[in-house]
Parts: sequence; C-alpha cells; structure tokens
Amino acid sequence: MSDTSGEEMEAGRRLDRWAIVLAGGEGERLRPLTRRIAGDERPKQFCPLMDGATMLERTQARVARVVRPDRTCLVLTRSHERYYSSLLDREASNLLAVQPCGRGTAPAVLFGALRVAEQGPTDAVALFPSDHYVSDDARFMAHVDAAFMAVEARPELVILLGIEADGPESQYGWIEAGARILDRPGYPVYQVRRFWEKPAPAVAETLFERGCLWNSFVLVARLPALLGLVRGAAPGLHSAFVAAWRHRAALGESETVRSLYSRLPSTNFSDGVLVSHPGHLAVLPVRGVEWSDWGDPTRVLKTLERLGAHPEWAPSEATAAGSGSAR
Repeated sequence: MSDTSGEEMEAGRRLDRWAIVLAGGEGERLRPLTRRIAGDERPKQFCPLMDGATMLERTQARVARVVRPDRTCLVLTRSHERYYSSLLDREASNLLAVQPCGRGTAPAVLFGALRVAEQGPTDAVALFPSDHYVSDDARFMAHVDAAFMAVEARPELVILLGIEADGPESQYGWIEAGARILDRPGYPVYQVRRFWEKPAPAVAETLFERGCLWNSFVLVARLPALLGLVRGAAPGLHSAFVAAWRHRAALGESETVRSLYSRLPSTNFSDGVLVSHPGHLAVLPVRGVEWSDWGDPTRVLKTLERLGAHPEWAPSEATAAGSGSAR
C-alpha cells in the first residue's frame, strides 16, 4: 500500500479514525471468576465483572469517546458466537472479523487491520484489548486522541500507550523510553529504546525505579505503518494473510479464512512483532490514570478492593488466593 497522507492532508481532508477491539481470547486464567459470575464457560470479555456491564461493553463505551462505533472493528472467535450473537444485529458485518479459531494476538491484529484497510487504507487506527480496567476513561482516551493527532503529523510512527507504573509488576511487559521525538503540550512522544517482557522481580524493581512504563498493548498508527510493522517482524504471517485476502472472492471469505487459520502457527503480537522490532516504535506516556490488565482473578479482586466494591460473586480471601495465577 502506498502512503498518500501528504496529498490528503494538503487537500484538507482529515483522515478517518478507526479502532480494532480484540475480543477473541479464551480468558482461561480468569475462568474461576467468570464461571462463578455467569455460571458457564464464557470468556472474560463477555462477562459482567463490574457495574453489570461486560468487559467488551465497557471497552466499546471507552473507545466511542474518540472513535465512532461505525468505525470500530471487533475481532471475535467463532466458538464464542453464543456469547456475542446479540452483537451481530447491531454491528456492521463489514466491521466484524470472525476468526474460525484462536491463533494468538498477532493474527487477530492483522485480520482486524486488513478488514479496516478495505475501507480506509491510509487512515489511522487504534488497537484495544477488551480485558483492561481503566479508572478514568476520559483521561485515558485523551491520550489516545493525542496519539491520533501525532500519527496524522508523523505517518511513519506506531505509538504505544505506556502506563505510568505504580509498582514493580513482574507480570507485565515494560517499555524503556528513549529520546523525545515529538513534543505535543502535555503529550510528549518518545522513541522506544527497549521492551522488557515479564521481567524477573529484581529487574522489574529496577525498571520501576528508572521510571519505565507498563506496556498497555494499546497502540495507534496509520494502517500502512501498522501493516508494515507486521510485514517486517512476521513476514510469513503477513504474506499468508495477504495471499489469502487476494483470493477470497473465489472461495468465499469464510472458507478462505478457515483454510488460512488451519495452517497458521500461534503468534503473540508482543513477542512476535513488538519486541522484535522496537526501533520502529514510539511511546506516549499515560499519567494520572489507574490501569490494570484483568488477566487473572487476583488483579480483578485487588482493583475491586481498592474501589470499595464487594460484589456478591466475590470469593472469600482464601478462595481468591487459591485461584490466582500469573499473567
């Protein structure tokens, strides 16, 4: 894909903003809680963990502060259809990317990006997991808005949101920032010097003391930059998708995607793309927002305890300690 951003901006057209919400994971580590709440085996994104809203619904509401719902692509998995079937009547079919099975986050990101690129090949897109707690949606999404403005000005950037750490968490990924490359008032952008994926506790302590950032996995980029990042880091994955995409008219999309996923290895976007190509990335620090990846019961319960929330489904302290697991 060619980058025509300069011509578009000169013509005065503001680029459309899109979002990709990853909602296809199994959520196995949180299953002790979701089973207790819902009484079935539903993945966490379809479970109401707080205030009666599912994690996916909370994510969609947060994203809608900056990106229109009709510009938001949901990446789902076919085996979860009974949990998201109600969405099918409300969501535009051309903005659903339904995977036949899970193959990790890298194929999910690429599937969503190609779906969006069909309608806005040079537009900007933000990527969101659907299993995060955010204390202040407005403040968090103001940082996403700033990242959108940054990639309109600098189309080559892929900008990650890095969370100001509140402790030496060894089960998160960390970002070490380098030189400042864009100085927007209140929202500076830095080069990514290095990633630290789930460091040892002693290393996490050092990273915390040095002011390094938690990797939120939320990123903003122009589509050509995002697709180029995947192509450079995982060329086999990229070429398999592009080849399948070119021939899907003959077989039909459903059969094309089923055949493609049957051959794909599982690939994690953090390990397989981000960590291997940090030189192509930038980071925008997010400060003044409490954030948590609700990947296991212990984190969920700790957050609810800080909020003073005591839902009926919350297990006893002893049960919670027994069900927690590392991210």
